[in-house]
Parts: sequence; structure tokens; C-alpha cells
Amino acid sequence: MKLLRTLLAPALLLALALPAAAQKVSLSNLSNYLNKFTTATGEFTQINSDGTISTGQIYIHRPGRIRFEYNKPDSSLVMAGGGQVAVFDSKSNTGPEQYPLRRTPLSIILAEKVDFNRSGMITGHKSDGKTTTVRAQDPEHPEYGHIELVFTSSPVELRQWVITDNAGSQTTVVLGELKKGGNMRPSLFNIPQETQRRGN
Repeated sequence: MKLLRTLLAPALLLALALPAAAQKVSLSNLSNYLNKFTTATGEFTQINSDGTISTGQIYIHRPGRIRFEYNKPDSSLVMAGGGQVAVFDSKSNTGPEQYPLRRTPLSIILAEKVDFNRSGMITGHKSDGKTTTVRAQDPEHPEYGHIELVFTSSPVELRQWVITDNAGSQTTVVLGELKKGGNMRPSLFNIPQETQRRGN
């Protein structure tokens, strides 16, 4: 018994010396984090529903604007602006596929005011001790799909999201370090201008 106590004592002291596992970040703090920044840019890695992987640069301009610029040789582009999402497929010359931003789960984090405490928006909120994950949907239109957002806890930073669309397809975006602040030229989110530039 004495030997057991001797063996356990250092482990106990070590456990007491280590910081406790990060607490689950509250929904209010996560909402505040998103509401505090207007612009951000960084690198991303995208894992598509078919298992293929893409990389590129992301530009966020809240509210309502985002741009995924894929690395060469892929000249595809996804952008949101003017209430629309446009997908420019590098293999297509018929113009972008477009649909309303409000019909996609991305609209949740691009809203002018993010409020995760809104009734019916959050359907999951958990922590693994290092990150906090929330699952969010449009409470009025859950049929539009949902988004799972992964945040680090200290400091709070958005690191990943998984979008599940209305057909059940999943797209994962893993973010590098986001650089917040700074001006962005409006053309980054101008769908008609990009369409014209590409000659579609």
C-alpha cells in the first residue's frame, strides 16, 4: 500500500500542476467572437464529399460576403455577395451556378449579428477539452442543412467547419490562422463582375 502511495503521489502532483482541460466555450462567447470581426483572410484546406482535397485562400467580409480562391492549377472559385452564392467551375464555360445565400448554412456565420442563443438554432454544443464544437441550423428552415463549427478555447478561434447540405453531402473546411482586419476591395465579392471577367 505504501509503495502504491509512493507511485501515485508524483502522478497526483503532476495532475494538480497541469492546467485543467479547457471548459466548453459558451454560446454567447462564440457569438461575440464572430460579431467582433468584420474582415479576415487566411489559408484553407477543403475536403469535398467525394474525398478530394483542395487548398486555397479564404476572404471573409461580414456581413454576407465570402470568397474561396483555389490554388492553381484549379481556377475554380466560390464567392458570396449581394445575397447570392456563385460557384465558378473551372471546367464550365456556361457561367456560375448561383443560389441564395440564405439557403445555405454559411449564412449563419455571415449574418450581420450572429446569435447562437436564438431558439432552435443550436442542435449540438460539446467540448473535447481542447475545442468546442457547435452544430447550427436556420431555425426557420432546418431543411437547408446545418453547419458544425469547431473553435479553439484559449484563445477562441474558428478553426474548422463542416457543412451538410440539404442533400446530405458534406464539405469540410479546415482554416489556417485567420488574419483579421484590413480593407478588401469590393470586386472580391462582385459576382457579375467576376462573371464578366471570365467571359461567361
